[in-house]
Amino acid sequence: METETMRATEIARLNDECRKGYTLTLTRGVQALPDVLEVLEMVRKFNDFGEDNDPYGEHDFGSFECFGEKLFWKIDYYDSALELWADPLSSECRRVLTVMLAEEY
Repeated sequence: METETMRATEIARLNDECRKGYTLTLTRGVQALPDVLEVLEMVRKFNDFGEDNDPYGEHDFGSFECFGEKLFWKIDYYDSALELWADPLSSECRRVLTVMLAEEY
């Protein structure tokens, strides 16, 4: 159990770093919002993790409201070619942060 907790803690640390400097995908709905930079700042500062939205303690998903819209952000793990899944602790892992309107999920 301790190994799982340590793994989740390290993944969470890397994911928190990812939200501050990232490879980013924004959906059309997010791009159409009045201020995309404000949305990105909310993603960077997001810290409302709990059992409901972060059951594994990896900080890889969040939701919040902005401009009257519910938004989701999600971090996915890819290999260096961005083609296949990669272990989130692998040195080959590239994280991609996607920000979307909840209705676009």
